[in-house]
Amino acid sequence: MAVSDDIEPTTPDLMLAFYRRLYPFKSLFTWLNHEHAPSKLFTHREFAFTLQGDVYLRYNSFANAEELKKQVCSLNPTRFEIGPVYSARPRDKKTVRPAAFSPQLRELVFDIDMTDYDPIRTCCSGADICRRCWTYISAAVRVLDRALRDQFGYRHLLWVYSGRRGIHLWISDAEALALTDDQRRALVGWLTVIQGGKEMHKKVNVRVGAKPLPPSLASALKTLEPTFHDLVLVDQDCFASEDGWEALLHLIPDRDIVSELREHWQAHPGRSSEAKWQDLEDEIAQRRGKKDNRNTFATLTAAKEDIILQYTYPRLDAEVSKHRNHLLKAPFCVHPKTGRVCVPVDPRTIDRFDPARVPTVGQLLRELDKAAPPPAAPAEGASVVEHHADWERTSLKPYVDMLDKHVLGLLEETRKVKQKTDLSW
Repeated sequence: MAVSDDIEPTTPDLMLAFYRRLYPFKSLFTWLNHEHAPSKLFTHREFAFTLQGDVYLRYNSFANAEELKKQVCSLNPTRFEIGPVYSARPRDKKTVRPAAFSPQLRELVFDIDMTDYDPIRTCCSGADICRRCWTYISAAVRVLDRALRDQFGYRHLLWVYSGRRGIHLWISDAEALALTDDQRRALVGWLTVIQGGKEMHKKVNVRVGAKPLPPSLASALKTLEPTFHDLVLVDQDCFASEDGWEALLHLIPDRDIVSELREHWQAHPGRSSEAKWQDLEDEIAQRRGKKDNRNTFATLTAAKEDIILQYTYPRLDAEVSKHRNHLLKAPFCVHPKTGRVCVPVDPRTIDRFDPARVPTVGQLLRELDKAAPPPAAPAEGASVVEHHADWERTSLKPYVDMLDKHVLGLLEETRKVKQKTDLSW
């Protein structure tokens, strides 16, 4: 079932109740702040609000979690976004010299959107997503999570479902926070494999000629080969249609093979993608070991590997990751069209994650109402009533627990750094 088949759009009343009773402001604060007492990691952090009617308010900042919650409940935004840590408090932007106001720190963030897979998925398109095509996202998460941990040594990675058709990654390691824009561009460039617009057939160009893949991509390929078979060949059956098999033929650098396969597939249009892929492998195998065809075999083998990467490797929205001043939707916001909460996702169990089972704001409030009657609305002028633990009585609990577990690692890191600093004195 596609996520769009089971949606529960939001209303202002639902959103206000969600912010007052369920949103985990304290957990969000500690995640951004890396310690319990407010620091510049939070007080100099930009928050941007999208209000009803698409009114957009930037350069907001807050002293603590309570102040953030009070403002969110007052504005009742459809969503809010998190930006960088600036050299001055964002709310003071108009009163400080432009030279004294610049982004200093920012989590390294990534965005993977299902619409980038439209050319290679057959079950859904556009804003729709289902458990089947989510497998493209889960494969991307497994590959990117491993690459960032193994190649760059990052440890504090938080994956967050976007609420509809994608996933975000926030990396909170101190080294990641301190990356310059140039360093971010270089890192993202290293991880970007799929490049080129609709007019480009071949989107993987990561080697010269038929040389072996770089070790990092060879490792990714090994991880992705089973996904290519199960997802691309069997489930999505990407080469079943004429458009599908022609897209494949455009990636084969041997005119004779292309001609033979096209003729064969036109004569037998009902052949499955799995059978067509086997036809290609048989053609390549025939050229193995023959003296005159050694270079051809190596070139075709490289092309086959590139095809697997083109259909399974993570498709990154690189612009999101390159700049410190980029804003990204906060975890636990609600997608206004689906009503689903942007919840953390465990990369170790990403293959079992089902976006259609993510709780909606309406569902959570019904769960809470069954557990206890709703609290009275605060009197005019009174402070916002706090209900920090209300999410514990709903299906939001395992997701907040996941964030809190992630936060414990950041708190421990901060404690070690402070202890080391104290000892150095």
